[in-house]
Amino acid sequence: MAPPADRAARSPQKSMRNKIGSAIIVALIAGVSCRSAEAGTPPFRFDRDTVGFANMTVFEYQNGIAHLRRGESAKQKRYTRRCFVLCRTTMQFKKFARFDPHAPPPLDDGDLAKRIRQLTRRAAWRDPLPDDERVVFPGYANLRQLSKARGFILQRNIGYGWPTYWRLGNARTFFEPGIGYQERTHEKLNAVLNRGDLFVGFLTTLPHLRINHAVLFYAREAGPTGIDRYLVYDPNHPEGPRRLWWSQRERSFEYEKDWDFVGGRIRVYQIYGVPLQ
Repeated sequence: MAPPADRAARSPQKSMRNKIGSAIIVALIAGVSCRSAEAGTPPFRFDRDTVGFANMTVFEYQNGIAHLRRGESAKQKRYTRRCFVLCRTTMQFKKFARFDPHAPPPLDDGDLAKRIRQLTRRAAWRDPLPDDERVVFPGYANLRQLSKARGFILQRNIGYGWPTYWRLGNARTFFEPGIGYQERTHEKLNAVLNRGDLFVGFLTTLPHLRINHAVLFYAREAGPTGIDRYLVYDPNHPEGPRRLWWSQRERSFEYEKDWDFVGGRIRVYQIYGVPLQ
């Protein structure tokens, strides 16, 4: 039998080993839980997780230059000024919705509207919900399918476009126009994407009026040295992803040319990342 002094010396060592062992077990369980949660959330896919109809422009464009609409084009009723709204809605559906294509027939218009409003009332910057707490949309496989089949109901219940002009966060375009802020935005963008989240960006060239628009960043592509390239969902272009990049040499963002933008340097401001942003 060990002397009392030896037993006293071993007791703290045994206690320490027990604590270390418990800590390792907790860490392993936590790691398994995190991996399971990540495995249960599929990555963002453009053909599945974006809206199937377009945010239409107020003006007509030729090679990225805006012109007033005339004639019959000016009289047509169009779904406009919703780029912010559609980016926010896309993020909310990804975080808070669950689709069940094998459930009973789709909801009627009234019940579908209620579920859409229930989902969009939840702030976009909040953490994703577990599957059993998400708003369920039966009869559809994903947002793209729902928005193509029931686009009018979705448009009527995700919010108006005009309040986005009065967002408090828009003031940053005047008070934070410098390169330093854009460098910090670039770092923030990479951090958000690296943790598997989505980043909604307000694109602008103010005081020039070449672009004032919102897109949703969802992936980063490999690019040449000094260039970070990103895939974005642009509500004006539901047909496929658009590309935007950061140049380390120029210390600025640039957006690709299309019919509604001349292409080139822009500034990016994160929105819907935190309250009042």
